[in-house]
Amino acid sequence: MEAVRRRAVAGYFYPSDARELAATVDRLLAEAHGAGAPSAPPKAIIVPHAGYIYSGLVAARAYATLAAGRGCVRRAVVIGPAHYAWFEGVAAPSNAAFQTPLGAVPVDRSAIAALRGLRSAGIADAPHVREHAIEVQLPILQRVFSEVEIVPLLVGDARPEDVAAVLARLWGGEETAVVVSSDLSHYQDADTARRRDAATADAIERGDGSRLGPGDACGFLPIAGLLAETRIRGLGARRLDLRNSGDTAGPEDRVVGYGAWSFGALAAD
Repeated sequence: MEAVRRRAVAGYFYPSDARELAATVDRLLAEAHGAGAPSAPPKAIIVPHAGYIYSGLVAARAYATLAAGRGCVRRAVVIGPAHYAWFEGVAAPSNAAFQTPLGAVPVDRSAIAALRGLRSAGIADAPHVREHAIEVQLPILQRVFSEVEIVPLLVGDARPEDVAAVLARLWGGEETAVVVSSDLSHYQDADTARRRDAATADAIERGDGSRLGPGDACGFLPIAGLLAETRIRGLGARRLDLRNSGDTAGPEDRVVGYGAWSFGALAAD
């Protein structure tokens, strides 16, 4: 496999021109910062992974909270669902870096090596080649943190406890942030989507991953794994945004839901 994983969805999910991409991300973050940022960064966030025109601002509302971690966050565990390949467990790539129009983002190979011995985790490059769930997060991370390493992980046929075990192994301290990439309901009318996404939001905010299924979120397994781990560690979810593509840039008869949450010790109030 190539040392650098090539960008797959530039020009489709986000601008392919570096200058335009940087300006787009900076504009989204500036708008998100208008709602106010916490004094301390959350440990984890849940963000959508659609095209920036649809879900970019929703994602930026979560990333704006991570900006408080500049100077201490050096690693981001970015985990999402595999859309294009079937496999068992959690797949890390063999690449040394992931390319975006803003440059290469180094992969923390030592963190991936730390997953050895977990039966649910392994190295598999094929699921990462076309996947957008991780790639769309990277330009935003690059603008939030001037230097950051990533641990890119895709979840296939797995159990929430498998995901939780991987996250527990990588949890680290204040130097590590966890980014769960997931959209919510898919291709329902806007009113139906709002009801279903509200139920999903309630499950996330109650820390109850057992209520989530594939129709609720494409990344329901990464979310459920995160909820299992945050519950053990006494962290709660804070809702930052909840909307759908009909609210942003699409028709209302067939929408995709988007939500953003942060997780921290004071986030449950």
